[in-house]
Amino acid sequence: MSYNKGYRCVYLLNIHLVLVTKYRRKIINQAILARLKEILGATCDKWGSKLTDFNGEPDHVHLIIDFPPDVEISKLVNNLKTVSSRLIRKEFAPAINKVYSKPVFWTGAYFVASCGGVTIEQVKKYVENQAAIAD
Repeated sequence: MSYNKGYRCVYLLNIHLVLVTKYRRKIINQAILARLKEILGATCDKWGSKLTDFNGEPDHVHLIIDFPPDVEISKLVNNLKTVSSRLIRKEFAPAINKVYSKPVFWTGAYFVASCGGVTIEQVKKYVENQAAIAD
């Protein structure tokens, strides 16, 4: 295992995060999925975190995030959802507006689990083996 080094700490913190579209509408296609990966990766970078794995299906996405101990998970998740929702709704407005009449993309809830119970490789394998999106 490779540990991260902070100013006064050495750490290895990883979470498995699942974000679900509002009403579980199957709106995520390959183009949106690719753009989500870019947006979510850049947002993680701004928080001093790293998006180590990403995949999704038409109604949800899976992320594995390596983050430092000074980052509050709930604030990170809320920022990931806010930024990605705003940009996806803006960039894919015609497709999104056909499905949602209000400015929404993600449901208010999310799933998060620490990756301590299994190895990161096992979680990555799970995320990578999610069903591929068919256009």
